[in-house]
Amino acid sequence: MTAASTRLAVMMFLEYLIWGSWLPLLALYLSDVLGFTGGQIGWIFATQAIACIAGLYFGGQLADRMLSTEKLLAVLHLVGGAAMFALAYQTTFWSFFAVMLVYQLAYMPTMSLTNAICFHHVADAQRDFGRVRLWGTIGWIAASWPFVFILAGKTGPDLHAALSSIFTVAGVASIALAAFSLTLPATPPAKGTGGLSAPMQAIQLLRDPIMFVLFVATLMDALVHQAYFQWTSPFLQAAGLAENWIMPAMSVGQIAEIASMAVLGAALAKMGWRWTMTLGVLAHAVRFLVFAIGDPLWLMVAINAVHGMCYAFFFAAVYIFVDERCPRDARASAQGLFNLVILGVGPFAGSLLWGWLGDVFRTPEGMVDFSRLFLAPASLALAAALLLVVAFRPQARPA
Repeated sequence: MTAASTRLAVMMFLEYLIWGSWLPLLALYLSDVLGFTGGQIGWIFATQAIACIAGLYFGGQLADRMLSTEKLLAVLHLVGGAAMFALAYQTTFWSFFAVMLVYQLAYMPTMSLTNAICFHHVADAQRDFGRVRLWGTIGWIAASWPFVFILAGKTGPDLHAALSSIFTVAGVASIALAAFSLTLPATPPAKGTGGLSAPMQAIQLLRDPIMFVLFVATLMDALVHQAYFQWTSPFLQAAGLAENWIMPAMSVGQIAEIASMAVLGAALAKMGWRWTMTLGVLAHAVRFLVFAIGDPLWLMVAINAVHGMCYAFFFAAVYIFVDERCPRDARASAQGLFNLVILGVGPFAGSLLWGWLGDVFRTPEGMVDFSRLFLAPASLALAAALLLVVAFRPQARPA
């Protein structure tokens, strides 16, 4: 790797180490430590969607038209780090909600900004992006696994104290990335652009039928993706897996994601946009169909390996396609538009949809009938794959 690529890899590592250090255990902290209700927890998770909407305009407009992207990244992570440290001391719903909203407003735009910096400096996005982005997956794994041992055997106040450390780890990593961002290659805003704001220019890209079809397919797959995060841990627990091994079992997908990211460039070169993305969506369908079978336990754990293909072959491919399809002065905003679907609207709507279906598919004993529940996201994934096959036909590579 070149010196510039190494810096981009470190950026991705820290970006996802931050997210992976608090997100998997947040719901457990909110319920067991703070005693929040399900509705309150839902609204705290909804701050992500609110931040994605705000970030689409403010983050994209600033990065595309006004401020160097690496400097904006440093400012946002500095604010996010301060908010993470503050979250460890919030004990009431409204104070926690307010500080979490500040944090999400700072962090969520950085997901698009790190992509934009990477695309700006790699020589060939199709070939090189996956190799850099896989370090983000390594960062997520590096953050998630230590907590398995930190939490092992702890109960009561000791467990509560251990859980609060998720905010400290995220805060330290955020400050570190804020400082490191100032060493990243310069990514200045575009000059001499027209009158449209960058976010409006990004939204107008949906007039292109190819972009609109991809937008709809991305929304459908984001809904499916939320079903995985929302129901996999309760499903594995019901299938007989010990609680402290649920996170390692789910991280099988992140480990597989490293390999999928490494071969993404080769897959795009060989199969093209349409079939690579279709394969990523079909991997979702296969996973949920296997989940619907529900036995044996080893297969329920092993099938999580397809998560790597689900993310790399669809979501990462979407980011690359959007970057190559969009005008230079609207790329950060275009990334924000699709991030709004992948990280905002999709998870928010999906959490409501899958929560409702979880109540619909309950047995008389009050247990969730996972064999019926998981047929719903499997069917939605098959529909998204069919949409891509029939209506998504871009050229293999841009002219």
